[in-house]
Amino acid sequence: MRSPRLLTICCLAFAAVAASALCPISARAEVVRSPDGIIEVEVDLDNSAPFYAVRRFGGEVIGRSRLGFVLTDGSQLTTNFKIVSAEHSAHDETWTQPWGEKKNIRDLHHELRLTLEQQDDQARRLVLVFRVFNDGVGFRYEFPERASLDEIAIADEVTEFVLADDADAWWIPAMEDNRYEYLYRHSPVSQLHKVHTPLTLETDSGLTICIHEAALYDYASMTLVGKVDRTLEAELVPWSDGVKVHTHTPAQTPWRTIQIVDTPGELITSYISLNLNEPNKLGDVSWIKPGKYVGVWWEMHLNTATWGSGDKHGATTANTKRFIDFASRYGFDGVLVEGWNVGWDGNWYDNGEQFSFTQPYPDFDIEELSDYARKKGVYLIGHHETAGGIDNYERQLEDAYDLYERLGVRAVKSGYVVQGQNIRRREGNKEFREWSHGQYMVRHYQHALETAAKHHIMLVVHEPVKDTGIRRTYPNMMSREGARGQEYNAWDWQGGNPPDHTTILPFTRMVSGPMDYTPGVFDLLLEKGDRPNNRINSTLAKELALYVVIYAPLQMAVDMPEVYEAHLDALKFIRDVPTDWEDTRVLHAKIGDYVTIVRQERDGEDWYLGSITDEVGRTLETPLNFLDRDRVYVAEIYRDADDADWKKNPTAYEIDKMEVDANTVLTLRLAPGGGQAIRFYPKNQE
Repeated sequence: MRSPRLLTICCLAFAAVAASALCPISARAEVVRSPDGIIEVEVDLDNSAPFYAVRRFGGEVIGRSRLGFVLTDGSQLTTNFKIVSAEHSAHDETWTQPWGEKKNIRDLHHELRLTLEQQDDQARRLVLVFRVFNDGVGFRYEFPERASLDEIAIADEVTEFVLADDADAWWIPAMEDNRYEYLYRHSPVSQLHKVHTPLTLETDSGLTICIHEAALYDYASMTLVGKVDRTLEAELVPWSDGVKVHTHTPAQTPWRTIQIVDTPGELITSYISLNLNEPNKLGDVSWIKPGKYVGVWWEMHLNTATWGSGDKHGATTANTKRFIDFASRYGFDGVLVEGWNVGWDGNWYDNGEQFSFTQPYPDFDIEELSDYARKKGVYLIGHHETAGGIDNYERQLEDAYDLYERLGVRAVKSGYVVQGQNIRRREGNKEFREWSHGQYMVRHYQHALETAAKHHIMLVVHEPVKDTGIRRTYPNMMSREGARGQEYNAWDWQGGNPPDHTTILPFTRMVSGPMDYTPGVFDLLLEKGDRPNNRINSTLAKELALYVVIYAPLQMAVDMPEVYEAHLDALKFIRDVPTDWEDTRVLHAKIGDYVTIVRQERDGEDWYLGSITDEVGRTLETPLNFLDRDRVYVAEIYRDADDADWKKNPTAYEIDKMEVDANTVLTLRLAPGGGQAIRFYPKNQE
């Protein structure tokens, strides 16, 4: 809902910028500024070619950068343009997320719509739309319906980001075998080759910048290619025939986003991507419920159980009941079960066509388990591994979701484990191999999401296309993987995720949205498993802190029931911590070193703090001025013991209680590779 104050501001801002609306202009530059006047975007034509630039406080952030497209028929939508019209507008509203890291989101921006027309017989048009927020810029292209431009096959999008500084970049490689699942690297922009977004940058002038995209629908996802002179150019993920995008007019691209903030922590609380997506299209979403779950999953990664059938099969009726009992006893909402369905035997990785998504193995009684879970106040979380066999999956999709809906399965975790350009697609008798984040798969993920919504099912997607904020429009899109998660610690030949990995994720991968990292391992040395060369590279207190630091509305407690029951005092934090928030704030932030985040329980009074560090031990002074000034709180502190160390003594932790208020300054002591988790609740709740 819009408040009267916001409506007044909106009207005044609109009046200030609307004087030039719809007036035909020459090739002079058009300027649109953020509502606070700090960020300025200039768009103009240079020798009939469109360019844009971005300044902040008058200083260049993005230098003059090209815009436009090359089509497969040789047409150049890059030059020979004139400006037909420029429309300026302002927007200010506050909207409410059905779930999220912040309940109420303010969308405050100024917009420029610039219509270009080519000066030839075809008179093709291209519309440039820029929205400028106080913390960054979003822009996209629109292709109006024209007789001269109907079917479009894009060969190249020439969008550039010419950086003013040779900024330090935090990045993962694109167009390689392992999708997004790489350790982040750190180097100057001038050394980049081909990288994924979100791409996070720290400039010499002290700014933090993140380049990404929003509202990715029926289009190829964007990677970035490093060119000369600090220039990054959009490189769309191609179809197997080399075409980047097939579409027809009218059409629009995803938004290209440039978040620009003073500190890395402000990236975490920047909501440009959500604001550039359309409002909820699903109507009543009361059936969408954040929560926490356990499940038959970690033991397969530990190699003590198998996905396939046989003596070590994990997804049995008896084993699943054990997890249901545990979930019911300790207040978890769901139980994930992987390996329940026929198709896992043999080389499933290369044989996605063999999966059935409705036929369970004989030792998994899905009907009985659904009833058993329901009586225990728990629901099953389904699992669909496709192994890249998309045709096989889509043939069964409706029946699979229909089965789950009938059984009361409220959420599904899906997987697309393939390497490189190896998604299998058939047309007639021909088979093609596609990338997992090209237009073909963007279409598939959307089809699966909308089918799930029709059956009132929430999705958690592994091996996904990257998040671009579409959870605002389709709130059943709960979270994604899209980076190296916890499982790498169980079997990665390099030893798993180093301690700094989770201090990088909040500023890179997680700028795009929630992540299913699957935290919460207490058996840090994997003594219950069959992985002698692997371990969890953190302390137990850090595993607790990750429930606050790494946001996911459906959050897993990954370890085995017997491990948790040996540490019921530490398990209490996982049981208590919510997965839906009223507000989020960042107290400390240095990419790759440390981060401290506090979140307030939605519609509640409790606050939760998570603070983590890399391999270096630290003390962080932490004012508690986010607390209500009129109340005294109890701080329930889960911290590293004084002798804790991720290498030498990772399971050493202490639990303390103390009274605090908004004037308190806590000293957080974080062991090497460690962390601290705190619940703050009003004293009168005891």
